[in-house]
Amino acid sequence: MKKLLGTALLLGLIVLSNTGCVGTIYSAVVDERNVKTIASDTSIEFSILKKLADEKSGDLIDVSVTSYKGAVFLVGEYFDSTQRSRFLKAAKSIEGVKSVKSYLIKTDKNHPCGTTKNLEITAKVKAALIGDKSIWSTNVRVSTMKCQVVLWGTVGTSEEVSKSIKHAKSVEGVKSVKSFLKSQK
Repeated sequence: MKKLLGTALLLGLIVLSNTGCVGTIYSAVVDERNVKTIASDTSIEFSILKKLADEKSGDLIDVSVTSYKGAVFLVGEYFDSTQRSRFLKAAKSIEGVKSVKSYLIKTDKNHPCGTTKNLEITAKVKAALIGDKSIWSTNVRVSTMKCQVVLWGTVGTSEEVSKSIKHAKSVEGVKSVKSFLKSQK
């Protein structure tokens, strides 16, 4: 019972720290998915995180999980092939998952692009996206690992996808950009 309660509290803290209540309400208003689909995607995300927490709680720090209309995106770092396989297996095992796409890279504590540089790059990419009023940037997620930027989410048009990638590539220190962005049109 204590383990279940601990897992629930951990997942709740992660959700609140990553989205916040206001962010969730705002996201629901600007999201083109219907409420049932949003609820299903949220359930998929929580189920994957719970599965990873049940197996090894340290995994929660290493990977971001996003579901969009049943398509799951795993973005993060892994320590060894066993951990990478565990991420993928957890996602694929959840009911409602239609596909799993991942951008997982091996952790290297000695890599010259560490946490501080990654956070700086992420902040600059987000600022560039928010600064461009022609991009529906509220639905673009940004992660950076080893100075490699990953973009995922949904924007209005294919032109917005191109602009988002261009903005990310323009940030000093970015080594590469991987985009899982989709356009509504």
